[in-house]
Amino acid sequence: MARSQLPKKQPPPRRPVAGSRKTKPASRPKQGSLAGAKRTPRLAVPDVPALERRITKLTSLLDVAKAMTALRDLDQLLKLILDEALKVVDADRCSIWIVDRERNEIWTKVAHGLAKEQKIRIPLGVGIAGQVAATGKIINIPDAYADPRFNRQVDKDTGYRTRNILGVPMRYTTGEVTGVLQALNKVKGEAFTDEDADLLLALGANAASAIENAILYEEIDRLFEGFVKASVVAIESRDPTTSGHSERVAELTLGIAENLQRLNKPQYADIRFTTDDMREIRYAALLHDFGKVGVREHVLTKANKLYPGELEMIETRFRALSAQKHNAYLLALVDSMKTGAPLPSDYETALKRDMEEIDRFLGFIRECNRPTVLDSSGFDRLHEVARITYIDGNGKAAPVLSPRELDRLSIPRGSLDQDERLEIESHVTHTFRFLSQIPWTRDLRRVPEIAYAHHEKLDGAGYPRQLQADQIPVQSRMMTIADIYDALTASDRPYKRAVPHERALSILEDDCKVGKIDRTLLDVFIGAQVHLRVLPAAQP
Repeated sequence: MARSQLPKKQPPPRRPVAGSRKTKPASRPKQGSLAGAKRTPRLAVPDVPALERRITKLTSLLDVAKAMTALRDLDQLLKLILDEALKVVDADRCSIWIVDRERNEIWTKVAHGLAKEQKIRIPLGVGIAGQVAATGKIINIPDAYADPRFNRQVDKDTGYRTRNILGVPMRYTTGEVTGVLQALNKVKGEAFTDEDADLLLALGANAASAIENAILYEEIDRLFEGFVKASVVAIESRDPTTSGHSERVAELTLGIAENLQRLNKPQYADIRFTTDDMREIRYAALLHDFGKVGVREHVLTKANKLYPGELEMIETRFRALSAQKHNAYLLALVDSMKTGAPLPSDYETALKRDMEEIDRFLGFIRECNRPTVLDSSGFDRLHEVARITYIDGNGKAAPVLSPRELDRLSIPRGSLDQDERLEIESHVTHTFRFLSQIPWTRDLRRVPEIAYAHHEKLDGAGYPRQLQADQIPVQSRMMTIADIYDALTASDRPYKRAVPHERALSILEDDCKVGKIDRTLLDVFIGAQVHLRVLPAAQP
């Protein structure tokens, strides 16, 4: 079909407007006339600065909520909450009160205008903050001096002029009131508003959970601290002569760690100890001898080469020998008187000489019994003494020294024989085994490992595992120096004399020269005069 023959498309019919009989075309308004213009309701112009301030405050609340979840230190957390509360309600001063249900009180140590280290406690229900804590209700006082609940004496005592007060409760997730946020003196405006109360409540809700977590963490920390101190008491009660040793070693080790970071030694330039690291070092040092609870007490407290009962037995034998010599003389004297035959002229002199020799031998044994170094001539003389015999209770000749007693008196240095020394050294393994049973937190998980290596030496000659230098943690290397120094200078050991500070450093220097202890760490110990941290126990 040709294009021209196509039927023309008809426009759709107009629908009449409901309610009208006939639709008329709308007349165009005349130019300049307002007739027929569409009317719209007038909207209120928003207060843009106020909205921006509110958005800023809400954003700040979100930011501080994130920050609060990361803080575990209660003092730091309370300060953060306090400063944020000040900003969020435009207050001149703020304070945070914590509820103590056990004592039925509220307390604060973080408040603007409160002296550092000052802590205030008031009964629950007393004062504005106390009433908020007791009732769980918001208190907003626009004019403090017109409200009978306000205690004017506080202003008189502090010299501060309170105009208005806003107190809101902080609640746990269970709904229980855990504290109070209190703001004083609105900076902009005559009084705190409902919006201020809502913002402070929002901050308090986040703060309550964060404070609860921080308090729980603090309680766990105190629990650990109590356990560690109780363990140290248990260790030192086994051997009272070493009382204070664990605390001193911890203090000296921490001193090396602090100064190592401060002095920036090239070998340890990358070493940085956090607060948690320092706590881990402290606990490891305090518990480094924990395994001594697994060592037999008579071995642990052995002061001399012989045990007290063994020395008494030897002394008894020498007294018996002396008595037998004297009795032999008396019998000979009686026989002489009976027979009339005179005694040899030197008999009495010989007896006196024998008695003096017995006393000298006994004195020599007492000298050998001390935990000092025994020179080579002493071994020969001991064997000479061991050949002396007496008549025992069975009427038979027996040596005044048993083979075991001779072996112990022949210990070249110290008071322990080989078996006893191995038993003492086993305390390190016991320490590791005991400490490994404790479910340490992640930031303390290396406590057993650090304590385990405190008797290892850089040359591999330490115990119990003979670790090489690269296998020994730096924390253990520091503890090794502290442990040796305190063992040398401590004045509470009955089996040895304390050596002067300079002599102790000389011994440590000798260990450095033969590659046993860390040169850099010893330099830090000496250069920073770390020993002064335990001055009462050390000799300057």
